[in-house]
Amino acid sequence: MDERLMFLFKRRSIRAFHRDKSVEEKDIKALLEAGMSAPSARNLKPWHFIVVTDREMLDKLSVAHPYAEMLRQATLCIAVCADPEISERYWVQDCSAATENILIAAANIGLGAVWLGCHPREERKKAIKPLLGIPDNIELHSLIAIGHPAEEKEPRTQYDETRVHRERW
Repeated sequence: MDERLMFLFKRRSIRAFHRDKSVEEKDIKALLEAGMSAPSARNLKPWHFIVVTDREMLDKLSVAHPYAEMLRQATLCIAVCADPEISERYWVQDCSAATENILIAAANIGLGAVWLGCHPREERKKAIKPLLGIPDNIELHSLIAIGHPAEEKEPRTQYDETRVHRERW
């Protein structure tokens, strides 16, 4: 592993959190700044973020999304949303970049996080959008469960030389 990229390699999907340790407001702001520093097509920035720290809502979200059980332990969830009127063709890519930036930032400030996909699963969006009061014209891209990690995973690279093609396939 290239040591210069360790900040990327330590981003791992963390699904166990210390329920009694809240994420500090300064860290929430740092995560949002990281998300908003992502590249976006034509710099249109179609994203919106919903910050959820309420225990009751986190528990409801853990039921609404079929793979979000870890939200019962997490103390923060960030819902990444988009206004497709701002960027009809590229909002998915833009929100994906924002989501990944938040995941990398979380790992680098000592938090754990995991990406919970919502788009394009209509059943997930139908279950979650009303809970969070997301307007009909706004898309729900992903949820990010975040908290103080109760598990450790070693940094890793997933480099695979067989997936690299030079000059041509």
